[in-house]
Amino acid sequence: MKRLITAAVLVCALPLAVLAAGGVDTLRGGTPVNREPPAPRMPTDENRDLRRSRAYPMQPPTIPHKIDDYQLDLRANKCMSCHARGRAAEAQAPMISVTHYQDREGNFLAELSPRRYFCTQCHVPQTDAKPLLDNTFVDMDSLIRQQRPQGGQP
Repeated sequence: MKRLITAAVLVCALPLAVLAAGGVDTLRGGTPVNREPPAPRMPTDENRDLRRSRAYPMQPPTIPHKIDDYQLDLRANKCMSCHARGRAAEAQAPMISVTHYQDREGNFLAELSPRRYFCTQCHVPQTDAKPLLDNTFVDMDSLIRQQRPQGGQP
């Protein structure tokens, strides 16, 4: 019983001690909880029309241009004015993947699949935003290179 009480006291006291010492780094910076921090600058969308490399297989490509004024709702999909099968060559835009013309069972459709209609569910524009947290992500190709012996052969 004594151990249980000691454990309970430690579990409750440790977070309070860390907070009191100021040892918790938060996304709020030094702003107290009862105050509103100043709003961060809105990041700017990249608008270079350059395709980015992908970090892992099946990663949806990012959007290399601004989409601020694009209508993307039940009535219209502005993305399809350039990326649809029939318009890609004229617009010099990459055509959307054939998987976007398949239903759940893998059957090909004449039109865009309803489950792939809202492009920004998977595809996102890139910004110049500074990461909120450090990122230690390593893409698959780098991991494979690290695991290969020095001769380059598996």
